[in-house]
Amino acid sequence: MNISEKAPFPVSRDELLMGSLSLDQPEKGPRVNADTILLAAYVRDTFSGARGGKDVLEIGCATGAISLITAYRFSSIPSILGMDIQSELVRLAEGNARRNGLADRVSFLEGDVRRVRTFLPAQSFDVVITNPPYEASERGRLSASHSERVARQEVACSLEEVVSACRYLLRNRGRLYLVFKAERACELFVCLSGKGIEPKRARWVHPLPQRKASVVLVEALRGGRPGMIVEPPLFIHDAAGQYTGEFLSAYTKEGLPCSI
Repeated sequence: MNISEKAPFPVSRDELLMGSLSLDQPEKGPRVNADTILLAAYVRDTFSGARGGKDVLEIGCATGAISLITAYRFSSIPSILGMDIQSELVRLAEGNARRNGLADRVSFLEGDVRRVRTFLPAQSFDVVITNPPYEASERGRLSASHSERVARQEVACSLEEVVSACRYLLRNRGRLYLVFKAERACELFVCLSGKGIEPKRARWVHPLPQRKASVVLVEALRGGRPGMIVEPPLFIHDAAGQYTGEFLSAYTKEGLPCSI
């Protein structure tokens, strides 16, 4: 469905969680992909059972998929705020929240993560979720789409600037969830530890068995002690090239099973 009249670029309306939610997103630009869905599923442990009542922020929310999925899955979360530097994406996210009946608990804000201290108070969130730009500014070919370039490459913020903002925004013992490019994992872990947000859990995601990991899912704890659990790998496809049951579970209302 094309609804380009509502935005300065062509937009499609797509289903999430097997039709449980719908999302307006750019036809060309930052769109929901497997990494988005896996990160949304990876936060499940922190919201399970009686632990749901937390204030949550998503940095780099784009059109709001992770914020909306999280609110849909966990009704005990009182508020979720999504933040993005791109005003057009924020407007789409606000419309997505209203259309899915979640605007009472999910709101969105246009903001630059590098200047977060000027518009959000320190230590105001229990949980921060983010998908930082994967590509360093000096590496690789720039995306043709400006919107996608801002989302995927470090042209508007660096990894260090994102982690510094997370440090500022998280309460003591607050948790950070993120997905990042596997080949930059060492850089990520060093940056997190250096900012006092200790990596506590990591899960490598592989396209196929016998193939190298493409991304890593990470849970980190502000003020935590050193020591990280490396979970069993998650395979998107099995040896026959079919989607694995575990990967497909991330697309259900329940998401991935809680970690072992």
